[in-house]
Order: sequence, then C-alpha cells, then structure tokens
Amino acid sequence: MIITAREFRDEECFETKDILEKQGFNITIFSNEKGIAVGRFGGEIKVNKTLDELNVADFDSLLFVGGQGAIKYLDNKISYDIINNANNENKVIAAICIAPLVLAHARALKGKKATVWSSDFDKSAIKELEKEGGIYIDQKSVIDGNIITANGPFAIKEFCENILNVFNKKE
Repeated sequence: MIITAREFRDEECFETKDILEKQGFNITIFSNEKGIAVGRFGGEIKVNKTLDELNVADFDSLLFVGGQGAIKYLDNKISYDIINNANNENKVIAAICIAPLVLAHARALKGKKATVWSSDFDKSAIKELEKEGGIYIDQKSVIDGNIITANGPFAIKEFCENILNVFNKKE
C-alpha cells in the first residue's frame, strides 16, 4: 500500500487495509517519507519503507491511496517507475480517489478503462485522465485487466471486491 506522508485519505487507507487484511492480504506501507504518516483527518499509520526501497518483485500488487497529498507527493518518476515495473510484470495495480492520475501520468492507463475522483463542480481529474489516454468510466470502481481504479472513499467496498475478484481470477 502506497500512501503519502501527509494528507492521505484516512478511510481509503484504513478501511481498505482492514478489509484486505481480513481476506488474508499482508500489507506493507510505503510512503515518500519514513516515520508516521498522517491522514487528512488526523489518522496515523507507521510507514514500513520509503518508495525508493520498494522492490516490485517482492509483492503481488500495488495499491495507491488517494487524498490531497497523492498528487503532491506521489506524482513523480519514482512512482512512475514502480508502476511501470509492476505493469510489465502483470502485477495487480490498484488506485483510489485522485491516485488513478498517478497511474495515468505513468502512462499505465493508456487505452485502459478507469475511473477517478470528480465532483459536480470539478471534472478536471477526468479531463486529465483522458488527456493521458485513459478511457473514463463513470462507475465507483473499474477493472481493466490487472488495473483496478475507484473514484473515492464511498467506493471502498466495491474497490476491495474488485481487487479480490482480480486475485481470484489470477489463481
């Protein structure tokens, strides 16, 4: 699970982690900084390792958590390299809220169906996803091959179900 050291979306981290751990997933927390990461609403979680310590070969999947910090701290070459290495190895790659834009900027969504956070007043993330070659689908969570996206905290249940479905198909 990849989160930002500041301003990650608490429920997208904690609820998703809880659901997946109850299904037998072992989760390692990576971030742009070591120490304690603090969410938008004050939730705290210990960071196991920094992004530059992430060896894609050691994991079955990546999950990018959204929140205001995702673009500020994760939208960079280190994340793009991690995403592209995982995609080349056909690993499961999941992103929720605004984090699908990090996948889009890594060019991992080119020609892929995906969703992303938007509101009635702000459709800029949709436009950005499409500009980068993604095919926007107006659903809570979307699967396209090895990539799962979700559009916000209200989609956590569907997001986790889709992650589990993709893993069940891979087995």
